[in-house]
Amino acid sequence: MKRADVVEFFRLLAEDNPHPETELESVNDYTLLVAVVLSAQATDAGVNKATRALFAQVDTPQKMVALGLDGLKQHIRTIGLFNNKAKNVIALSEALIADHGGQVPEDRDALEKLPGVGRKTANVVMNVAFGHETFAVDTHIFRVGNRTGLARGKTPNTVESVLERVVPQPFRLHAHHWLILHGRYICKARRPECWRCPVEHLCPFRPKTPPPPQKAASV
Repeated sequence: MKRADVVEFFRLLAEDNPHPETELESVNDYTLLVAVVLSAQATDAGVNKATRALFAQVDTPQKMVALGLDGLKQHIRTIGLFNNKAKNVIALSEALIADHGGQVPEDRDALEKLPGVGRKTANVVMNVAFGHETFAVDTHIFRVGNRTGLARGKTPNTVESVLERVVPQPFRLHAHHWLILHGRYICKARRPECWRCPVEHLCPFRPKTPPPPQKAASV
């Protein structure tokens, strides 16, 4: 995609959604980290439903360790892979207490050393909690980047590196939110809603998906 088209691409997404935010609910940096870890292979809505009561009770790694593995499992049992995720959350909570004074570190390498935290999770926390210009490439961003030609790559890391190179200011801080939300609600995997896409004219994807047929009006 040409630089002028990239600028126009993000300008239009920003115009459509001036203040994009993560849809994961949290009360502080720690609960954000936990929510992102729990969201792997799960929907944000499902995670939010499971964590509202949890985060009302547990908002520090110390409280999470005190809750314990079985107690945590009871809260998150509706989330996919909850057994393994619960083990990771307890382990990362213990690591935060032992290595970081109970605080979430503002460092991507340190975050990636925590149990259950990969590059995507670390990038989300760095962006949302600390305001760093990072690009957390999930399945939505991977699809949008390749489908639109904005950032093509065979792996999430490749797509991330392309985004690092091509996304201009002043769009870098919120770029990954715009792309995630665009992929989640418009540029869907099975049936992209091209007829209501604000950047359709910049996208080489073919065939364009037509709008659904209108229901006949009742007489």
